[in-house]
Amino acid sequence: MELEEIKNSGILELYVLGDLSSKELAEVEQAISKYPALKQELFEIEKSFEVYAQLNAAKTDPTGRSMLVTAVNYAERLANGETATTPPPLSPNSKIVDFQEWLDREDLQEPVEYDSMHGHILHASPERKTLIVWLKEGAPPEIHTHEIEKFLIVEGTCDITIGDKTHSLTPGDFLEIPLFINHQVVVTSKSRCKLILERSAA
Repeated sequence: MELEEIKNSGILELYVLGDLSSKELAEVEQAISKYPALKQELFEIEKSFEVYAQLNAAKTDPTGRSMLVTAVNYAERLANGETATTPPPLSPNSKIVDFQEWLDREDLQEPVEYDSMHGHILHASPERKTLIVWLKEGAPPEIHTHEIEKFLIVEGTCDITIGDKTHSLTPGDFLEIPLFINHQVVVTSKSRCKLILERSAA
């Protein structure tokens, strides 16, 4: 094939995608040797695919990503011999001191660097999961349909808006999020907000 025919055939795009047979692959590589200008054409195709991918990339929920990392970390801790513990359930009567043994553990401290959210699982079962969580800015709006979410603020302050009502929370405050209502968290302190988070099966 001639240079323009190769450019217009679509074979270069398939080459970049790695979607050619071994025979077609050999033909393209032979054409690249014959027509050095094809290297620039391939570069432009690669850049176009990269731009397209970035424009159409699915937005990742930072909360979901952080929770996944937290779950993997907890599984690794148990696999390495950590004995599972059971913190008390969160309730309006909960106090920060109820969680002191976990708050004091060296392996459950805030890392030096993380994105917008980080956490450590303290306990996980099908019925209930309890975590220490650090939020730098907050958490995006969400609605729970199968989990009841509860918060106990340990350090910092935040506003949790449930529906159209905003609750301003400070250390020691407890809040339960009802099912089927949109809610979001906004950190209001200068530094991050540290909290105990519980999600229990509804």
